[in-house]
Amino acid sequence: MLSPRERLDHRTDALHDESGVSRSHRLSFLADHGLSDPCGMLTRMNEDAFWQLIEDCRRSEPDPDADLLAGTLTERLARSPVSLVIGFADQLSWALYRLDRKEYGHDLGGDAFLYTRAAVVAAGRTVFDAVLEDPRAFTSYATDLIWAESLLYVPDRAYRRITGEEWDRATRYSYESCSNAEGWAGNA
Repeated sequence: MLSPRERLDHRTDALHDESGVSRSHRLSFLADHGLSDPCGMLTRMNEDAFWQLIEDCRRSEPDPDADLLAGTLTERLARSPVSLVIGFADQLSWALYRLDRKEYGHDLGGDAFLYTRAAVVAAGRTVFDAVLEDPRAFTSYATDLIWAESLLYVPDRAYRRITGEEWDRATRYSYESCSNAEGWAGNA
């Protein structure tokens, strides 16, 4: 039996993996999402690619809790290299961390604040940037309790589908509420 690392190496080296996705299809996916593959090493996701993937996976029909978005993201990432899943987790954590500020969450409890921040991310880059520019844009998400909890589980589910293993995820930034000390300090 192969170790998880050996399975990942095998998937990366194989012409086709067990899901039938060819290496050329993966490389095409990377190129379509602004990613590169220098020296044949599959790379992590950058911020632009993260937002493009969110946009590409958003549905036109109403998706108030982002369950459809989360499902589509999971499917897309599960057909990608693990490095993309890790990159997605890093970018998601970074986006949520940036919204973890006193001016957004002073009236919300921990989980409610986290799920509301996830809803802002699920709404796409334009909404996210508008909220960063003007905290009043966050108000409708907070007062209407618009949540996107399912978005938080996308990287873990995709990782499990690729590797068959649970992921003990560690990202540079914590997405947990009140983890951004600078965002909660003094006049922030």
